[in-house]
Amino acid sequence: MCGIAGFVDLARATGAPVLQATAEAMAETLAHRGPDDRGVWIDAAAGVALGHRRLAIIDLSPEGHQPMLSASGRYAVVYNGEIYNFQALRAELARLGCTFRGHSDTEVLLAAVAQWGVFAALQRFNGMFAFVLWDRVERTLYLARDRLGEKPLYYGWMGQVFLFGSELKALRAHPAFRADVSRDALALYLTYNYIPAPYAIYRGAAKLPPGTLLALRAANGSARPTPHAYWSVREAAERGVADPWRGSSVEAAAYLDALLRDAVKLRMVADVPLGAFLSGGIDSSTVVALMQAQSERPVRTFSIGFLEAGYNEAEHAKAVARHLGTDHTELYITPAEAMAVIPRLPRLYDEPFADSSQIPTFLVSELARRHVTVSLSGDGGDELFLGYPRYVWGRRIWQRIGWLPVPLRTAAAAALTALPADAWDALLGRLGPLLPREVRGREPGHKLHRLAEVLAVARPEALYERLMAHWSAPERVVPGAATLPTVLSDTRRWAALPDFTQRMMYFDMAMYLPDDILAKVDRVSMGVGLEARVPLLDHRVVELAWRLPLALKLRDGQGKWLLRQVLYRYVPRALIERPKMGFGVPVGAWLRGPLRAWAEALLAERRLRDEGFFDPQPIRSCWAEHLGGTRNWQYHLWDVLMFQAWLDETQLPAPVAPGVRPAGAPW
Repeated sequence: MCGIAGFVDLARATGAPVLQATAEAMAETLAHRGPDDRGVWIDAAAGVALGHRRLAIIDLSPEGHQPMLSASGRYAVVYNGEIYNFQALRAELARLGCTFRGHSDTEVLLAAVAQWGVFAALQRFNGMFAFVLWDRVERTLYLARDRLGEKPLYYGWMGQVFLFGSELKALRAHPAFRADVSRDALALYLTYNYIPAPYAIYRGAAKLPPGTLLALRAANGSARPTPHAYWSVREAAERGVADPWRGSSVEAAAYLDALLRDAVKLRMVADVPLGAFLSGGIDSSTVVALMQAQSERPVRTFSIGFLEAGYNEAEHAKAVARHLGTDHTELYITPAEAMAVIPRLPRLYDEPFADSSQIPTFLVSELARRHVTVSLSGDGGDELFLGYPRYVWGRRIWQRIGWLPVPLRTAAAAALTALPADAWDALLGRLGPLLPREVRGREPGHKLHRLAEVLAVARPEALYERLMAHWSAPERVVPGAATLPTVLSDTRRWAALPDFTQRMMYFDMAMYLPDDILAKVDRVSMGVGLEARVPLLDHRVVELAWRLPLALKLRDGQGKWLLRQVLYRYVPRALIERPKMGFGVPVGAWLRGPLRAWAEALLAERRLRDEGFFDPQPIRSCWAEHLGGTRNWQYHLWDVLMFQAWLDETQLPAPVAPGVRPAGAPW
């Protein structure tokens, strides 16, 4: 696990010393991702500079140093991630005559490229990675990213300079970089609380989409290459549904158990201490159970607890750890300790990001890093095995309302919002177990208000979009913003799936999973020098999951049916069965209490007006209603607050007026 950065100066306007110094400066911004080693390699004649910061995980010797050259000297690579099947690939390559100096997967990556070519090698890799490879013979620069998007890779043009890096801060360190905020990307951010690929917060910058390869040929420097997919969620979903699992449920559970065991085993290979996050939920408990079943010693597990009722899963995690016999560490966090993380978030994420579970994710990563360098995570289970309540809720809502005339649904929505969310909370809180499962738990009033937002939609995909959206009309908040197409809004990118639930899962896997969940985990884990590995996102597991019929995922209104059957082989049902809690913090209450002064300063009307990115009126209106308790606008406000905090951190210049394109702006 590492940080990578670099550039190609197609004008070749600088000499070797400047190339070296600039690449070093870019890589230095990523020291948190790689505290163990650093390196720079340049091809001055081509204007190419590769920078690297290393977190040593496999082969801790100098033979694992990067940038690394292939045995022939043809290829130079900077690489972030792990190729989990590198030992099998190494054995296959050795049979073909390849020799190796050390034991790193980086060397295997280079040998695979030399033997099979970049595209074919990518299809053989089982791992999480982002790498940039320079072919000195073909004078071509390749950028590649893993199938599901576990590792990040940004790139962009600034005039005749092509930049790339694990995080935007590396691009910002290049003298040619211009930090011009994209209003269009800002509007997307307000919609989703993250910026989906391929977009980035700056004009001229982009994220390489998951499962793609980009090739930049120096001889054709005026061309702007586009990424090409070597694997896609869409194809995996369509293939899986077209070729469904035909065995019994017992056979499916046995096959999934064996496949998950192998996925976990591959991710337990490390030359440094290793552990796992454990919340006590289905996903993390399954990962830990399979780790412990294949370990000769107690697995190190980590969880954090909160004193606030409704937010604490530590007791559940402790019970699972006790049953499995892990070496468990837990830490209870006070509200003050959790809120102390907030000032660090803008620098950690380097781009506006407003999933508030970023706070507990950072805290558990920080805890784990005190004891281990690698930690396995249960992320991905919800998207693969139908774990989110919205899958069940959205399906039921559309079945119940889809046939009703739109005017009738509009009237019902008005009735639901006539009572403030907090008033619904008080009323429904007294009814408790009498309520449907969908509105139990935290903030039932907020859920009913969200239901009101979706009642009047014309098609089920729009219902899903409303469920996922924060600011439903971001163009009112960001003057001058244009609408950018996404996987969700561009029907040409939809997978051909027959069931609405399957389509929701596809949208999540194609956008929400890589750009929210995996981005969140990557930034906070790497922010403390911890490598997080995600066994459930082994592409073989993903492809199997799409073959499984919905009946093996959803039974009696409960998701993850088949995954639960696997887990019950290792952990008693009684330790697992409980309503899904999530991994959040009480941001709404904090904004009315200890964070109020901080938020008020960032949301001050004059400040918003002077900065020029937002129309203050809708934001100030939400703020007033939130403080007054008439509506819970915590998600909308957190979006704006995280952008404002990021703005402070990056010290951006004044924005360009809406609709005005600055002279010389790229793309």
